[in-house]
Amino acid sequence: MAILKKVFVLLLFFISISCKSVKTVHKVNESVVSNEREIAKKDSSRTNYLVLAENSNDTTFVNLKAYSTDFFYDIKYATPDNFLKEKVYDCAECYLRLKTIKALIKANNDFKSKGFQIKIFDCYRPLDIQKKMWKIVPNPIYVANPAKGSIHNRGGAVDITLVDFSGKDLDMGTSFDFFGEEASHEYQNLSDTILKNRIFLKEIMLHNNFKSFDSEWWHYNLKDSNLDKISNFKWGCN
Repeated sequence: MAILKKVFVLLLFFISISCKSVKTVHKVNESVVSNEREIAKKDSSRTNYLVLAENSNDTTFVNLKAYSTDFFYDIKYATPDNFLKEKVYDCAECYLRLKTIKALIKANNDFKSKGFQIKIFDCYRPLDIQKKMWKIVPNPIYVANPAKGSIHNRGGAVDITLVDFSGKDLDMGTSFDFFGEEASHEYQNLSDTILKNRIFLKEIMLHNNFKSFDSEWWHYNLKDSNLDKISNFKWGCN
């Protein structure tokens, strides 16, 4: 009996030591994670890949601003400054599926290495907003029919341009949502500077798993995003 008591006491001792060790390791890991987050917050040029890694569901809708501070924004449909001449978004946010965010951040990092950054015009668009736009302009030349939906409604499309680090736009030849042949990638009657700017934008976006849209130099779809479901997810406004 005395021997059994000694064995029992020894077992309790080793279990206690093991638990303390696990707690110590856990505390160290928490410290590393916390430190990584603080570094990411202080260094705006660094992408917060830690957060990206923590959320493994690539189809989740997320806010681009939560993952990078390295983008410029001019969300046109949150203002009347668009071809509809009406504000259709309650507030200016850029939500996309996580996989689209990842690819977009990689593309932006490539542009940054060359002295430029992406400026966002439009991102994910809820189906109800698509219906609202269709009601204002029921013409498939200008607005995708909500009966079929668009890649914007699937969280895989972005409308963008490029700016330098001061926020000055590169000359792309037309404004965003210009519905004329001059906005096409195929249109060549433009200055060498404009053509080079469009090619520069297109090449890096294609390199980062996006596809261009022939008639709109600003529109890019993540590859295979047409396979995702149309969504009516709506973001909140503060």
